[in-house]
Amino acid sequence: MLAKTLSAAVYGIDAHLIDVEVDFSGIKLMEDRFYMVGLPDSAVRESRERVRAAIKNSGFQIPPTSITINLAPADLKKEGSGFDLAIAISILHASGAMQLKNMQDVLLIGELGLDGMLRPVPGMLPIAILARDRGIRTLIVPRANAQEAAVVAGVSVYPAESLNCVRQLLNEHASGAIQAAPLQVEARQLLSEEQQFHVDFADVRGQTGSKRALEVAAAGGHNILMIGPPGSGKTMLAKRLPTILAPLTLDEALETTKIHSVASVLAEGAGLVTERPFRSPHHTISDAGLIGGGAVPRPGEVSLAHNGVLFLDELPEFPRNVLEVMRQPLEDGNVVISRAAMSLSFPARFMLAAAMNPCPCGYFNDKSRECHCTPPIIQRYVAKVSGPLLDRIDIHIEVPAVQYRELRSTTPAESSLAIRTRVLAARERQRARFTEAKQKTYSNAHMGSRQIRAFCALPPEAERLLERAMQQQGLTARAHDRILKTARTIADLEGADQLAVPHIAEAIQYRTLDRSYWN
Repeated sequence: MLAKTLSAAVYGIDAHLIDVEVDFSGIKLMEDRFYMVGLPDSAVRESRERVRAAIKNSGFQIPPTSITINLAPADLKKEGSGFDLAIAISILHASGAMQLKNMQDVLLIGELGLDGMLRPVPGMLPIAILARDRGIRTLIVPRANAQEAAVVAGVSVYPAESLNCVRQLLNEHASGAIQAAPLQVEARQLLSEEQQFHVDFADVRGQTGSKRALEVAAAGGHNILMIGPPGSGKTMLAKRLPTILAPLTLDEALETTKIHSVASVLAEGAGLVTERPFRSPHHTISDAGLIGGGAVPRPGEVSLAHNGVLFLDELPEFPRNVLEVMRQPLEDGNVVISRAAMSLSFPARFMLAAAMNPCPCGYFNDKSRECHCTPPIIQRYVAKVSGPLLDRIDIHIEVPAVQYRELRSTTPAESSLAIRTRVLAARERQRARFTEAKQKTYSNAHMGSRQIRAFCALPPEAERLLERAMQQQGLTARAHDRILKTARTIADLEGADQLAVPHIAEAIQYRTLDRSYWN
């Protein structure tokens, strides 16, 4: 007898529908003979043993026979353990142990344990979106994946703990309707919950200029590089950056959750990523770890930081080839990974925050300590960060050592809440501007050339100032655009509709350090 069920496979961050076909010969043999076709990988081929034990330990008696399993379409490589449940149900249906109807309206996904219990699998959110888009109304998933799948409206998600639970649900479905209510999750309510942070900018003494630069970066989504001696507070400042970022929109949260789900880094039981990611990889990371890769490409750190912050501490300690692979994602906002069998695209629209010492010993230009590095040593050190990469960073700031009086001051520092209030007001001005222009742009940092011309018009005085800075500092066309984007954000923080000389002057100031160290 032949039986068919529906399952799904994830490629990149998108899911594809898979037909699971099982032919049950019914001829009694001494032992089972499983034949699996459809380009299965090792994890899929091993499902034969898991499914056989799960069926037996769930109380089903199936005589030994020849079973052929086809995963269609046959030209797509299948990987992972998510097909276990669909294979088991197809075998039970084909053998006559279960009588099922309307299985084209049910999508089954989940890994089976030897005892018949269901275990979670990655990529559940893309699978739920696929089911909705294909008009498949019923989705049966492991309980640990249910919150994630239920975020997608238009699909009835039924959590199950075991193969026997799935049998009961499908028997009810065949009788006309499943009695249990589908799981409901309100995504907007999850996003509206107040975020809790364990750090605050009020903990940082001094560094008024650095806090201002971080506020501008957060308000416009700009990349930022902090240069200063050891112990000046660069890492401390960067770790507090998430406390002043704008909350995720629903579209951003769904995009981010898809990536985290595929990469298996979504917190267990979490239905949605509700906070902007903050990724801080160690400098020993490989280029594939940063950008993504593998035989079957997986997202890297730049994609896991999508809609959030990628923090690279001790920037020159990263291998140069690792840093250079970020140039294209910083410009385009996505990563395309090509292999012989497939080419996949991952979103990578992130805010880069980096920190570095000015020289190997860390005390170049420091007034309190003497630097023993020679000019050639300093140049070799900073040259590990290339000019093209530096040109893609909007804001360069110097973070000096904190003075004793500032450390011991009893004057309370400005809190993250106060800074975040101004950032949210600036983001709202940007949202209103882009919405009025009917453009899907989230922040000033992502404006294109046409948007820059439309929203960054300069008065004559500011035009002359920018022209003089371009000529004197030898700035590139890319630097010109990034100065205008930063100036637009500074004006938004002040509530100004038009750019003025002070906005351009501050934006230019943030582009001067690269001429001091990379000359």
